[in-house]
Amino acid sequence: MAKALFGSVVSPAELRVLEENAALRAKVRRLEQELGELRAQRDAARDAVIASELLSMAGDTTAPALA
Repeated sequence: MAKALFGSVVSPAELRVLEENAALRAKVRRLEQELGELRAQRDAARDAVIASELLSMAGDTTAPALA
Protein backbone atom coordinates (compact mmCIF):
# COMPACT_ATOMS: atom_id res chain seq x y z
CA MET A 1 0.00 0.00 0.00
CA ALA A 2 2.87 2.35 0.69
CA LYS A 3 4.10 1.93 -2.89
CA ALA A 4 0.66 2.87 -4.24
CA LEU A 5 0.57 5.98 -2.07
CA PHE A 6 4.12 6.91 -2.95
CA GLY A 7 3.31 6.67 -6.65
CA SER A 8 0.59 9.27 -6.33
CA VAL A 9 2.83 11.81 -4.58
CA VAL A 10 4.58 14.29 -6.86
CA SER A 11 7.95 15.61 -5.81
CA PRO A 12 8.65 19.35 -5.79
CA ALA A 13 11.22 18.89 -8.56
CA GLU A 14 8.59 17.26 -10.77
CA LEU A 15 6.15 20.08 -10.03
CA ARG A 16 8.77 22.64 -11.01
CA VAL A 17 9.41 20.83 -14.29
CA LEU A 18 5.67 20.69 -15.00
CA GLU A 19 5.31 24.42 -14.28
CA GLU A 20 8.30 25.26 -16.50
CA ASN A 21 6.87 23.10 -19.26
CA ALA A 22 3.50 24.87 -19.05
CA ALA A 23 5.19 28.28 -19.07
CA LEU A 24 7.32 27.37 -22.09
CA ARG A 25 4.30 26.05 -23.98
CA ALA A 26 2.46 29.31 -23.30
CA LYS A 27 5.48 31.29 -24.50
CA VAL A 28 5.66 29.23 -27.70
CA ARG A 29 1.95 29.88 -28.33
CA ARG A 30 2.48 33.64 -27.87
CA LEU A 31 5.51 33.63 -30.17
CA GLU A 32 3.67 31.65 -32.85
CA GLN A 33 0.80 34.13 -32.64
CA GLU A 34 3.21 37.07 -32.93
CA LEU A 35 4.94 35.40 -35.88
CA GLY A 36 1.61 35.02 -37.65
CA GLU A 37 0.80 38.68 -37.09
CA LEU A 38 4.22 39.79 -38.34
CA ARG A 39 3.90 37.63 -41.44
CA ALA A 40 0.49 39.13 -42.15
CA GLN A 41 1.91 42.65 -41.78
CA ARG A 42 4.82 41.79 -44.06
CA ASP A 43 2.49 40.36 -46.69
CA ALA A 44 0.23 43.41 -46.52
CA ALA A 45 3.21 45.75 -46.90
CA ARG A 46 4.54 43.73 -49.84
CA ASP A 47 1.12 43.78 -51.50
CA ALA A 48 0.92 47.55 -51.04
CA VAL A 49 4.33 48.03 -52.66
CA ILE A 50 3.40 45.80 -55.58
CA ALA A 51 0.10 47.65 -56.06
CA SER A 52 1.90 50.99 -55.93
CA GLU A 53 4.43 49.86 -58.52
CA LEU A 54 1.70 48.56 -60.80
CA LEU A 55 -0.22 51.81 -60.52
CA SER A 56 2.87 53.86 -61.26
CA MET A 57 3.56 51.74 -64.35
CA ALA A 58 -0.04 52.01 -65.51
CA GLY A 59 -0.07 55.76 -64.95
CA ASP A 60 3.14 56.30 -66.90
CA THR A 61 1.83 57.59 -70.23
CA THR A 62 5.09 58.88 -71.60
CA ALA A 63 6.43 57.27 -74.73
CA PRO A 64 9.19 54.73 -74.16
CA ALA A 65 12.68 55.84 -75.10
CA LEU A 66 14.03 54.43 -78.31
CA ALA A 67 17.29 52.58 -77.99
